[in-house]
Amino acid sequence: MDGLQRYDSFATMPAETLAVFERAAQSADFFLSPAWLRYLAQSTLAQQGRLRLYCLYRDGAPRILLPLMQQEQARAGRRLASPSNYYSALAGPLMVAPAIDGHALGGMIAAIAAERPRWDRIDLRPLAPEAVCFQQLQRGLDDSGLAVQPYFCFGNWYLDVAGRSYAQYHAGLPSRLRNTLARKIPQLRASGQVELEIVQDGAALERAIADYQSVYLASWKKPEPYPDFMPGLIRLCAELGKLRLGVVRIDGQPVAAQVWIVHHGVAAIYKLAYDARVAALSVGSVLTAALMEHVIDIDRVRQVDYLMGDDRYKQDWMSHRRERWGLMAFNLSTLDGLSGYARHVGGRLFRRLERGLPEGLRSGNTFQFWRGFAGRK
Repeated sequence: MDGLQRYDSFATMPAETLAVFERAAQSADFFLSPAWLRYLAQSTLAQQGRLRLYCLYRDGAPRILLPLMQQEQARAGRRLASPSNYYSALAGPLMVAPAIDGHALGGMIAAIAAERPRWDRIDLRPLAPEAVCFQQLQRGLDDSGLAVQPYFCFGNWYLDVAGRSYAQYHAGLPSRLRNTLARKIPQLRASGQVELEIVQDGAALERAIADYQSVYLASWKKPEPYPDFMPGLIRLCAELGKLRLGVVRIDGQPVAAQVWIVHHGVAAIYKLAYDARVAALSVGSVLTAALMEHVIDIDRVRQVDYLMGDDRYKQDWMSHRRERWGLMAFNLSTLDGLSGYARHVGGRLFRRLERGLPEGLRSGNTFQFWRGFAGRK
């Protein structure tokens, strides 16, 4: 079997094909793995669309998995997108040998774009623009005759450990952060009976999950759109041996919790929260330092990844910044594709125009009308 094949779920994918991609995922990003995609689809994507798992075979063997989703939207056209949402730090293809298989990716996405009936829009996000797959996907969409618009998704701060110990890493932190840790750790210890635990699996797991949920509810963060998502993800990561769930308790009461995922030498800081009532103790920073020490000295990771967002505090802990981008492709021969392109390009033009206008003109009724048409709130 050679060429492009499509499956509607991992359950319908041949077992030997799935096994190949599960092995490939061991040396790829966690958010490209079948385990993550399967869980994300069953827990959050069921009402958003239908999975379309495209597999490219060569010489009878599976080489590339490109997970996509046909979006289900009332009165919308035929739209195809990455199976990603609020919880996704990365999307894109999973390749058995990226250096070899990446060159076939452009033809693969062009074949998908050429399916009949034609797609009105194809939205791939969030992607790593530094990876060869980004250029190949963009070229393939261009070659298929679609109007392709790259767009920014979010900044991504990460730490290159570079073989250092935690002590060496700590010595290089900004003096402000080192001084905060030096002052707050004794204050935290003096606040009551303090327990700091890092849970990976076992009997302590369910209590740690309950503690995480308790802290999250007491934090400054908005409620989860899918309340069962995080408990399920924590259990999945524990089952896979990837979980590092840190919890701080004062007198038995959880006050801070963080979910880290360790995979292929990378520790991803996925979720963090602390009880707003103990903000003065910097308990979140203390817990971050403890988890940093664990993943650097015990797990021996090569990279720590703060994932999504340019929050200022991340710069203190991390060493580098990169970006995640999307590729939006429009079929200009269909009404939905043409209108989407007009809104997308118009939005960019109006953002540029808006920055150059005096405040009085920006608030005018005519400008506000066209601003709304371009999708700007």
